[in-house]
Amino acid sequence: MPAKSKAQQKAAGAALSAKRGETKVSDLEGPARDMYDSMSEDQLEDFASSDRKSKPEHDSNS
Repeated sequence: MPAKSKAQQKAAGAALSAKRGETKVSDLEGPARDMYDSMSEDQLEDFASSDRKSKPEHDSNS
């Protein structure tokens, strides 16, 4: 399932970076921390890799 907004995609990218050991888990905040705790690396990769051009900055439905 791709990200619904740029903000969601950025949070997934930050969580993915922590899952891979590229950044510290303690640096994650808010949605990125929640995603890190609840999603697999494959799921995060799917969210983070979606196209950004057609996405709103924030998802108005959440």
